[in-house]
Amino acid sequence: MHLVQSTPFREAIRTRLQALPEQPGVYRMFDATGKVIYVGKAKVLRNRVRSYFVNKQHDAKTLQMVSQIADFDYIVTDSETEALILEQTLIKRHRPKYNIVFKDDKSLPLIKVTVQEKYPRVVRTRQVEKDGARYFGPYPVGGSVARTLTLIERLFPLCSRKEQIEGTQKRPCLQYFIHRCLGACAGKADRDEYNASVQEVLLFLDGKHEQLMGKMRQQMEDASESMRFEQAAYLRDRLNDLTGAISRQKVVLPQAIDMDVVALALEQDEACAEVLFVRQGRLSGHEHFVMKNAEGESASVIEQSFMEQFYSAAATIPKLLVVQHELPNLEPLREMLELKRAASVEIHVPKRGEKKALIDMAAKNAKEGLAQERFKWLSDEQKRTGALSELQQALDLPGKPQRIECFDISNAQGTNTVGSMVVFENGSPARSEYRRFQIKTVEGPNDFESMREALTRRFKRAASTNVDDVKWTRLPDLLIVDGGKGQLGVAMEVLATAGMRDLPVVALAKQMEEIFRPGRRDSLLLPRNSEALYLIQRIRDEAHRFAITYHRDLRSKKSIKSPLDDVLGIGPKRKKALIKTFGSVAGIRAASVDEVAAVQGIDRATAERVKERI
Repeated sequence: MHLVQSTPFREAIRTRLQALPEQPGVYRMFDATGKVIYVGKAKVLRNRVRSYFVNKQHDAKTLQMVSQIADFDYIVTDSETEALILEQTLIKRHRPKYNIVFKDDKSLPLIKVTVQEKYPRVVRTRQVEKDGARYFGPYPVGGSVARTLTLIERLFPLCSRKEQIEGTQKRPCLQYFIHRCLGACAGKADRDEYNASVQEVLLFLDGKHEQLMGKMRQQMEDASESMRFEQAAYLRDRLNDLTGAISRQKVVLPQAIDMDVVALALEQDEACAEVLFVRQGRLSGHEHFVMKNAEGESASVIEQSFMEQFYSAAATIPKLLVVQHELPNLEPLREMLELKRAASVEIHVPKRGEKKALIDMAAKNAKEGLAQERFKWLSDEQKRTGALSELQQALDLPGKPQRIECFDISNAQGTNTVGSMVVFENGSPARSEYRRFQIKTVEGPNDFESMREALTRRFKRAASTNVDDVKWTRLPDLLIVDGGKGQLGVAMEVLATAGMRDLPVVALAKQMEEIFRPGRRDSLLLPRNSEALYLIQRIRDEAHRFAITYHRDLRSKKSIKSPLDDVLGIGPKRKKALIKTFGSVAGIRAASVDEVAAVQGIDRATAERVKERI
C-alpha cells in the first residue's frame, strides 16, 4: 500500500490501517490538537478508512482534510444502520469542520405535548426524552416554533404554563377570564374536557385537520341541539379560527396522503434544504434549513446528509418521503427511518407529475431561503465590519474598502449584451448607486471588450467635469471585476487610460473563488470560512443578479416590440387605433395607403411611412 505522504505519522499508522476490522462502524479523524475534524460511517471500516490514505484522486476538500489528520479512532457496530445512528450522534456532539452540518450549532427545536401528566402542557424543547410525552418537529431555529405555539394558544384552551400543572393555584391566570384557558392551574378545568382539548392539539400537530374540524363541527351541532347556545357559539368561533388557519394551506394533491418533500439549493460552501410538509393532501407547512461545509460535495451527497441529520432528530416521520436526488446510501437511511417510525417508509424520486411539481416548488423555496440567509448576514453590522477589516488585510489595501464597486457582463449568444455596476458601502448594498450599461460598441459575445466598454464609460464619467450625476464622481476604495486574469488586465488598462492607476482592483473568478491581483502571478484563495470571502461573493452575486435582470428586461422588450414602434409619428394612441381597425400588423400590411389614411388620427404622410416601414 502506497501512502499519500511519507511522514512519521503515516508510518506509525500503517499497521493500524492493516489491522482495521472488516465490519461496519463509525470512525473519527483528529487534527494535531486532538480536535475531531471529521466523523464518518462505513459498511466495511477497513476499506473506508484506508481509502483516505491510499494514493488516489480526492477532491480538494478531502485532500485538505487528509493533510490535517493526525490520528483516528473507530467504533465497531452490529450493522450499517446502527453505524448511521451513532454517526449522527457524534456529528451533533463534535460538529466537525469537514462534515456537512446545520449552520446553526444548536439542536433543532421541537414541540412537546406532555400527555403523561395529569394536565398536559404544550411546550418548546430541544431534547427528545423517553418520558411518555409526544414530540413534533424538528423546526428550524427561528420563529417557527413560537408561531405554532401562539396559534395553538389561540385555538385551544390549554394552560400555557411552562412548569408542571398541579391545579393548586389560588387564582387562575388572565387567559381563563378571557375564555382562552380552562383554568387547569387553579383546578377549575374538567379533566375530560381538558383531555379532549389535548387530543385536538395532537390532531392539529399531526396535520389531521379535516378530522379535527369534523370533530369540532359535531361538538358544535351537539351543543346547539342541547340548547347550550353559549357553548355552541364558542365552538363556532374556534371552528372559524381553525378554518381560517387551515384555509391558507394549499391543496397540492387530490389524495389525502401524508408526505415530506425535500429539495436543495446550493451556493459555494452552503446549501439550503427546503422541507414541504404535506398532510392529508394539504401543504400544512414548509421550513428551510441552511447547511454549511457543503463545498465540493454533490447534490445527492448533501441531500443524503441532510436527510440523515434531520430525520435522526425528527419526532414524526411520514410514510412517504419525496426527494430531489437519488441518494447514494439509501438502504441504511431507510432502515433507520423504519426503525424510528416502527413501520415502512418509502423514499421516492419523482420524474414527472404532481410530486415533481412539489419538488420544483421546494427547490424554488430553498433558493429563496439562501437569499434570506444572505440578507440576514448583510444586516449584521459586526460581521460586515469584520469582513471589511479582513478584506483590507488580505488584499493589502491602504484602508478599509468603505465603497466597493463590482462589474459583471451578461449576454445570451452574444445578443443584448449588458454590463452591471453594483455598489456596496460599509458592506451593505447601496442600490441607489447601482448602474446598468447597454453595450453598444461590441459585436457578438466578447466579455473582455464588453467589460472594457462598461468600465470606460463609468470612469470617463468620473473624470468628466460636465457630469450631471455627482454620484459618478465618487471613486471606489476597491474595484472588483467578475472574471479572471483577462478581465483584470482590461480593468487595469481602463484605469491607466483614465489616470487612475492607483485605484485598487481585483478580479474574482467564480469556479474556485480565486482572486487575481495586479502584479501577482498566483491567485489568492481566501479561507472558506472567511467573512471577507463571504462578503465579496455576495457582492459578485449581486452584480450578476443585477446584470441578468437587465438582460432579461431587454430581451422581453425586444420580443414584444412592434414594427410600428419605429414609425415616425406613430405613438401609443395611433398604434392602438391601427391595430383596432386592421386587427394586426399583417392586416395593416395587406391594407392600401388610402385605407390606412382613413383611420382616425392618421394623415396620408403618416400612412405612407407606415406602409413603407412594414
